[in-house]
Amino acid sequence: MLSWDFPPRATGGTAAHVEGLATSLARAGHEVVVLTIAERITDMARVPNGPFRVLRTAVDLPWLPPVETVARTASANHAFVKLGVTLADHDPSLAGWSPDIVHGHDWRTGWAADTLATIYRVPFVSTMHGTERMRHGGQLPLGDPTDVNSIEWWLAFQADRLIAPTQFMVDQLITGFELGVEHVARIPNGVDPMLWAPPAAASTGREQLVASWGNVQFEKGFQVLARSINIARGRLPHIRGVIAGRGSYLPDLQSQVDVEGVSDIVDLPGFVNDDQLRAIAHRAGVVVIPSLYEPFGIVALEALAAGAPLVAARTGGLAELLADTDAGLMFEPGNPEDLARCIISILTDDELAARLTTNGRALVEQTYAWDAIAAATAEVYDRLLSSTVG
Repeated sequence: MLSWDFPPRATGGTAAHVEGLATSLARAGHEVVVLTIAERITDMARVPNGPFRVLRTAVDLPWLPPVETVARTASANHAFVKLGVTLADHDPSLAGWSPDIVHGHDWRTGWAADTLATIYRVPFVSTMHGTERMRHGGQLPLGDPTDVNSIEWWLAFQADRLIAPTQFMVDQLITGFELGVEHVARIPNGVDPMLWAPPAAASTGREQLVASWGNVQFEKGFQVLARSINIARGRLPHIRGVIAGRGSYLPDLQSQVDVEGVSDIVDLPGFVNDDQLRAIAHRAGVVVIPSLYEPFGIVALEALAAGAPLVAARTGGLAELLADTDAGLMFEPGNPEDLARCIISILTDDELAARLTTNGRALVEQTYAWDAIAAATAEVYDRLLSSTVG
């Protein structure tokens, strides 16, 4: 597997997805090697002990302008290819080993994944965790978004099979990239219910805390949440908020928090580690996913597994995940008044909060546990290998 993001580098849900999938595939008996980025040169030689191997490579290219995102990413893929064809140099236990499948995640490792699949003469699977056109509401600005969209078109046809986390996104890929129905498989994202389960003491310890986390970009809608907390403050004078994560929109979000007059009650801590994140989820009286666009929303599963009442925007994969489940409340994307109404409802109605929590936990355990997701992914691998042999 190739992924630009992998713990401890985790700028979005892809890192958690790849780690969870790799862990469960390995637990099921598959040999898994993850190729990813080294945040620091000293990380390159570190191969952590665990159920699968992780090899890291440095991709920083200072001779290219930092603003040239696509060019830097394309050039960095050569480092992934070098790593992928010299596995034993980095981990002697991989001497003589070669993959049966190459599985890339999103466009950033697409060139390398396609090349390695060709070198090893094996099928190439690509998971599209989102698309640039969907992130921009169907309207592509000139520049990087247009370039990335072109790369995604190329990947859609290079890959032997695409995987998408929701039916909404499957439909978007089929229509947007003019693909055959059989070319795209729907396999949802997953979560480890035991990892996120709250300690027994947390069952009665929830606060009037509104929590949210993720990659801080405009389309995540955190600015809408800031406005909603300001509105809800009139009914709930003790309300507080925390929006955890880092991203290019963080300075703008801080400005929005200041403009709304909630800087005294809304904390923007930036990056927090997994233990801190789970502690926040276990304290929160409600977790909010205010996205303007969201292909799936791993935060939703994390919140449900943590036993936190959930409010999510009725958009994309979030709407599909929560529809007819009674596992969370939904609001109109970009509507702070509607979001504030949902927040107030949960923080003032213990029975509602308890019902959402119970239903949410059941939904996660029955449908979105990682072992089930890994089994479905392995089925895609098996079908590809069978068709290749045939």
